[in-house]
Order: sequence, then C-alpha cells, then structure tokens
Amino acid sequence: MPTRVLANPAPLGLLGFGMTTVLLSFHNLGMFPMDMTILALGVFYGGLAQLIAGVMEYKNENTFGATAFTSYGFFWMAFVLVVLNPFGEADTTAGGMFFLLWGILTLFLFIGTLRSDMSMKIIFGTLTALFFIIAAGNFTGSEIIPIMSGALGIICGGSAMYRAFGEVINEQYQREVLPL
Repeated sequence: MPTRVLANPAPLGLLGFGMTTVLLSFHNLGMFPMDMTILALGVFYGGLAQLIAGVMEYKNENTFGATAFTSYGFFWMAFVLVVLNPFGEADTTAGGMFFLLWGILTLFLFIGTLRSDMSMKIIFGTLTALFFIIAAGNFTGSEIIPIMSGALGIICGGSAMYRAFGEVINEQYQREVLPL
C-alpha cells in the first residue's frame, strides 16, 4: 500500500490566527471600533480554520500543532461569544483571568518552541506577552494597555502570517525562499 502524503495544515492555522490577531490589534490601537468584521473573522478564520488545521495536525501526528491550533481556534470562538455578550456584560476580573489562563497555556507552548526555529519562538513569545498584557489591562482598567496590546498583536499576528507565507512559498519552490 503506498504511503499517503497529507498537506501541511500549519499555514492555514497560522493565517487564521495571524490575520485575525492583526485585525483585532488594529482595533486595539483605536483605528476602528469592534464590529462584525472582526467577529466574523474571529469565528470563521480565527476559530473554524484553526480547528480544521488542528484536526489535520492530529492526523499528521503533530501533538504540538494539534494542541495549539485547536486551542486557539476555540479561544477565538470563546472571545467572540464574550464580545457579543448574549448572557450579559462580562466581569473585568473574570476577563483578566480568561486572558491570564491563556497566557499560562501559551507560556508552556512557548517552552515547547525553544527547540524550534526562530519564527516559532517569536510567534509564541510575543503571544505569551500579549495575553499577559491584555490580562493586566482587564485587571487594572488601564487605557494605555490596549494600545500596547495592539502594537504587540500586530507583531505577533504578522509573525504568524510571515511563517505561513514562508511555509507555503518554501514548499512550492522546494527551497528556502523566506527564512524561518
């Protein structure tokens, strides 16, 4: 029986994460209000696309990718639900804990990237800091922290997009065109 080769799902997951993070980060910088554009991208590309990529990573026997993509896919779905607040306004302390817990998860995933290439370290390092900064913003009510998170989020999401572009382009050209 011939071995079946599966496509690499990581670029899909990275783009779903990266593009959604960049769009939300522009909002956090105050460039435009929270609206359905951000929320729709959060549910479908940040959420659903990452879930699909995560399930595909299970098939590829990539525990790290499966855990990261499915976790962050569900993060985006939960985030959108909190923003839509169908059950009432979220408590800022609970919101702080929400982001703190995601920061802790991301910190441990970051530790897993220490044996990986630089782009993975940048993505998970900036994401760890981003979650802890957003948690601090929720706990303190600071008005400057969302702006800081917006700038860091653009770096984090942009790094994920770069890695996705690199994985696709490098595979297509069968050589390193974009260094990772």
